[in-house]
Amino acid sequence: YRSIYSLIFIIVVISLIAYFIWNNFNKEELEGIVYGNGRLEATEIDISTKFQGRIAEVLYDEGDLAKKGDVMARMDAESLEAQLRESEAKTNQAKRDLSYSQAILHQRISESEYNKKKYYRYIDLYKKGIISLEQLDLAKSQSETSDALVEAAQAQILNSEAAISSALAASEKIRADINDCILKSPRDGRVQYRLAEPGEVLPAGGKILTIIDLSDIYMTVFLPESQAGKIAIGAEARIVLDAFPNRYFKGSVSYVSPEAQFTPKQVETTTERQKLVFRTKVQLTDDELLILKPGMPGISYIRLNDSVDWPDNLR
Repeated sequence: YRSIYSLIFIIVVISLIAYFIWNNFNKEELEGIVYGNGRLEATEIDISTKFQGRIAEVLYDEGDLAKKGDVMARMDAESLEAQLRESEAKTNQAKRDLSYSQAILHQRISESEYNKKKYYRYIDLYKKGIISLEQLDLAKSQSETSDALVEAAQAQILNSEAAISSALAASEKIRADINDCILKSPRDGRVQYRLAEPGEVLPAGGKILTIIDLSDIYMTVFLPESQAGKIAIGAEARIVLDAFPNRYFKGSVSYVSPEAQFTPKQVETTTERQKLVFRTKVQLTDDELLILKPGMPGISYIRLNDSVDWPDNLR
């Protein structure tokens, strides 16, 4: 039995070696198709606080799927709600002041009209010698004083209207701040990290959750000039991941760097890191992206010409 198991083990090892040699050989022989190693990446969006405050609740955990507009977390808005009640009280007071000022204005206008008529009558009486000059001057002074009081009442109305506008604007701002305490997802995505818990006090801009945009998953590969120079934006691509070796995901080239760079450190081999390459971004366009996760390693295959046929395993 020991010899049989040894034979089976040798056959398995030889088969694996043959597979890898055949696989690599076929990669090199793909005419009109270039490829490169990379890892999946996705646009990350931080769900953050607008201003300092205490977290009231966090509604999502890591791995949960969120839709655009879903409430992700809430901040404690008790103090803001108190400020809103105070601002609304000031608005009501300003409206009452306006009503009072309008009533005063009507009174001042009536007094002004009366004193003006009285002054005109006194002019006639003075000309007839019935009243003295002193009485005429007094009537004139009363008429001018009434006119000044009308102007003061009109100014008070403008002040009351300004106070109402200011109080209403303050209320609108506080309502906006209260609304900002409800943190919503800006787009569809999956929660990647939960960074804070209810009860914690965060500064302005403090992160609570990080979500990844599942509609914006891509792989960055680094290709030499001889290959990158032939790639057109929008070129069709296929991505094969180590986690799913028997299937591919559709994609297209969305970006090719105009400048060469040394291969980044995350590329495993030293010899590859010493090469000058062009960063190329392959955007996934496949319909089945929910199963994918950032960080998955794989290979991007890019077709240089539409006339080139994909091999059977990528068709």
